[in-house]
Amino acid sequence: MGTYSNYIPLHSKTPWSTLACAALASALITVGNANAQAARDYISIVGSSTVYPFATVVAEQFGRSSARFKSPKIESTGSGGGIRLFCNGIGVEHPDIANSSRRIQSSELELCAKNGVTEVIEVKIGYDGIVLANANSAPQYALTREQVFLALAKQVPDPAGGGRLVDNPYRRWSEIDRALPAVAIEVLGPPPTSGTRDAFVELVMDVGCASLAEIEVLEGSARQIACQTLREDGAFIEAGENDNLIVQKLESNHDALGIFGYSFLDQNRDKVKGSIIDGVAPEFEAIADGSYPVARPLYFYVKKAHVGVIPGIDEFLREFTSEAATGEYGYLTDRGLIPLPEAERDEVLAGVQTMRPLRL
Repeated sequence: MGTYSNYIPLHSKTPWSTLACAALASALITVGNANAQAARDYISIVGSSTVYPFATVVAEQFGRSSARFKSPKIESTGSGGGIRLFCNGIGVEHPDIANSSRRIQSSELELCAKNGVTEVIEVKIGYDGIVLANANSAPQYALTREQVFLALAKQVPDPAGGGRLVDNPYRRWSEIDRALPAVAIEVLGPPPTSGTRDAFVELVMDVGCASLAEIEVLEGSARQIACQTLREDGAFIEAGENDNLIVQKLESNHDALGIFGYSFLDQNRDKVKGSIIDGVAPEFEAIADGSYPVARPLYFYVKKAHVGVIPGIDEFLREFTSEAATGEYGYLTDRGLIPLPEAERDEVLAGVQTMRPLRL
């Protein structure tokens, strides 16, 4: 597989119209200063806390290997928060790249277009699993997605019967299944702005509620609300966008479980272990071959209008998508990234080289 041996700078393949150049030039001037200011001399990246450690490693490598460009500035804001910042407009006051642990939504692309961000480049970098982890000193959990739903949903089928939904009465895991530990349900997880939260709801909560007759009879938004609304009585605790903080809290609270990306589990195996979900443990091979049921792709999004204006964006893309970084034996696999299959990777590389805008 090639690694851009005949690489052509991306912006040389994407000539702008005179109108687009004029619009961006205007946006890049800081209003109110006596003298026009130059464009930012570093790349600004915001977004996913899951993609953050991967982007940081690439940024460090990029900074070390390039004497021409500064290391990018990266902020962990959550996928949703980062995409909103990214879509707010064109110019030095707006980010160039948004990391995301879920795919951008059509409504977000519409927001981008409304604010003049009309060409967005999607780059899929690999796959990651979502884990339910706890301290190494605690018992390992083996859970089904239905059990996780019953533990975390705001409303669940009445255990006494009657075919109705009630506010979640479960306080201990053993109340859901006697085979589970008789400890309080306490799960630390990401906030609504997080792509990991979105993926967890889609891959765990939506699947976990699907076989419950009381929810199956619901229609439209009522069913969606029942499946996707997490409880607010202290059993589920929003722990912010800092996944490392969740790991630290699990060390001090051996009864708690935490939700975060596989890469954080992989980097902290001396502290935490992952739960078995639907009979499969969260391991590199199981995520790569698709047998682990809670896995999702990771992305970043590039503002095409900033390429060639903000120094180093095309070179940073070259590093991030290189075989050395995201290939089968790339340095990001040492950090827990599951590499793309060869055919999918070739498709991503072709899109990056041609700077093909995303169309959902």
